[in-house]
Amino acid sequence: MPFHDFIRDADGWQTHASEALFDNPHLSVHRVTVSSPTRPAPFKWLVCHRKSAVVIAPQTADGRFLLVRQERVPIRATIWEFPAGQIDDTAEPEAIRATAARELREEAGYELAPGGEIIPLGHFFPSCGFTDEHSHLFLARPVVPHPLGHEHDPGEAITECRAFAPAELRAMIASGEIADANTLAAFARMSAMGLL
Repeated sequence: MPFHDFIRDADGWQTHASEALFDNPHLSVHRVTVSSPTRPAPFKWLVCHRKSAVVIAPQTADGRFLLVRQERVPIRATIWEFPAGQIDDTAEPEAIRATAARELREEAGYELAPGGEIIPLGHFFPSCGFTDEHSHLFLARPVVPHPLGHEHDPGEAITECRAFAPAELRAMIASGEIADANTLAAFARMSAMGLL
């Protein structure tokens, strides 16, 4: 069973069967039989259903962006990225925004300054060839340190949080130092929307 109803059959798509192969609180893997607008004969596909997520680009009053450096087990590396996390509640707009604020506090140790704003930047699909996971992008500005600091999740290993000027961020992306899809997508969306 999917975690959300964000993806639905429409315009020539039809789900004929869905068999659960694996299921836990974070993801489920299904073998689906579908037909599509260009492939009317039913065919099989493996789909990983995952909770939707948020990605928050925190910007300080002086225009710098906060990145966290986090260990990522699947790639055996510690990388720079914007704070992000899965949405535990329903995908209602307020729950999504609350998750963004929570991740800002937990991972970076920051919060929205009085009079600050959380700007929605839309969503994107990190890897739509096998998963229906989608990430909601936000810009939070200005942000200030939370009086109590960060509150890292016990399952995470965040080694530092640092502010970078937009030009530094751009150079890190160009050099490949930033390789996280969430961070790249948020940066691209902010650039396209004229927010950098």
